[in-house]
Amino acid sequence: MKIAFQMDPIGGVNINADSSFRLAEEAQARGHTLFYYSPDMLAFQEGRITARGHDMTVQRVPGDPAILGPMREVDLADFDVVWLRQDPPFDMHYITSTHLLDRLKGQTLVVNDPFWVRNFPEKLLVLDFPELTPPTTIARDLDTIKAFKAKHQDIILKPLYGNGGAGVFRLDTQDRNLTSLHELFSGFSREPLIVQKFLPDVSNGDKRVILVDGEAVGAINRVPAQGETRSNMHVGGRPEKISLTERDLEICAAIGPLLKEKGQIFVGIDVIGDYLTEINVTSPTGIQELERFDGVNIAEKIWQAIEARLG
Repeated sequence: MKIAFQMDPIGGVNINADSSFRLAEEAQARGHTLFYYSPDMLAFQEGRITARGHDMTVQRVPGDPAILGPMREVDLADFDVVWLRQDPPFDMHYITSTHLLDRLKGQTLVVNDPFWVRNFPEKLLVLDFPELTPPTTIARDLDTIKAFKAKHQDIILKPLYGNGGAGVFRLDTQDRNLTSLHELFSGFSREPLIVQKFLPDVSNGDKRVILVDGEAVGAINRVPAQGETRSNMHVGGRPEKISLTERDLEICAAIGPLLKEKGQIFVGIDVIGDYLTEINVTSPTGIQELERFDGVNIAEKIWQAIEARLG
């Protein structure tokens, strides 16, 4: 098959951690040909969805993860699969790329399905499952957020469309910074904020559960660094081996059928204690850590799901 990757600069990836690299590596091992382009190179040209990028061969060489051919323009309708793999923020640039890729429907399989990536932002899809999630409010209005804090006392405040742990604050019962933080966020963004009741279980880790075509295939535990609330690996969280619990499987059974129906083939959910906090569909991570811990080829499972959809 011909596979295109829309992703952030390939030269900067960590070959031992990056999930996009691992997906490309597995595709290459399966005999597929690879093409790479950055989101800025995606275009609509008089009815065609095109991209300017490079034929690519990936290699597990530190600091040199890919051999790229000369820049050339391609018609993405000529590809079997396009991977939507750039990282958030989920801004208008990102949203526009989903609109353009959605025009390939019926010609090229885009993973994850861009229509539903656009309509399933990580922190909004969980609102469909209130029985699985901690108390949550989404608001821009300061008084609404203050009322939530007055009710729940110890809360987490974060940007609605952020990622990687950036801009995440814990405001406990002694905190006096809510108004200042609201002013700070409002000064550079018109987006609402999301507030959730703080879950003390986060000290034991924030579990990343990987789902492939709606089925749980394993999990890793991300433990916060000393003195840190956030457990994201981008900000120093430490991955650990962990098993799926009955509650994890219950959560996956509740959300899995919807994810499969909407073409969300590779998804990473975040679970703290007994609660689902995010459903990551834009550019989930965790494949390589899970493969090392469990000795299972997760990338192979993902490609098997894709190949099954293509018949």
